[in-house]
Amino acid sequence: MRCLRRRESRYHDDFPEGPPYRPGGRSPERSARHEDRMKRRLDGVPGWLALNAPLVLAAIGLLAGCTTFASQHEKRADALLQPTVGNQARGTVTLAERPDGVQVTYNFAGLPPNSDHALQIHERGDCNAADGSSAGVVFAPAADRLRAGARVGGDLGNIHADANGVAAGFITAPDVALDGVRSVLGRSVLVHRDPGDPAFPQHGAGPALACGVVRQ
Repeated sequence: MRCLRRRESRYHDDFPEGPPYRPGGRSPERSARHEDRMKRRLDGVPGWLALNAPLVLAAIGLLAGCTTFASQHEKRADALLQPTVGNQARGTVTLAERPDGVQVTYNFAGLPPNSDHALQIHERGDCNAADGSSAGVVFAPAADRLRAGARVGGDLGNIHADANGVAAGFITAPDVALDGVRSVLGRSVLVHRDPGDPAFPQHGAGPALACGVVRQ
């Protein structure tokens, strides 16, 4: 007990007497002024919002976090296309899911100058054949096969090469996906010698100039 009293006496000597401790470190006058400022700031704010401001702010933060999470985890895949035998065309294709379908962004070089070519996704993810024929036929989801003579999902459309043989841009493909029965993952993307004819989609677009497999 003597030690305790001695310790208390030493602390008492180190700290001069002052006003009694108050939570938050504010005097009654400062606390009153603080409350008055807060009331003025909330003046005109709907009562439910003023009372639930912390919850509203927390919800906004949660939504922002969800948006960031979704953007960081969007479904996407890529294909690196290499030329088939006797050709020089090569490039990349990036596929990303969007609300209206899959956005297919392409960038090619080595195409014939000022030319148009069909860009297609084929059934099999196999580009081992020298002419690209191992990729099989154009990808057609089950529903597309029922529409005889109609354009199928794997027929993405035509791309145009400029005077330097470069083609760059994007196509929105509404009939394919990156999962489910319409998924193009593990299939092949081919650039063909000729453009496709929308009026006669069943007609071929000539031999393949380049081939690459879609991978995540």
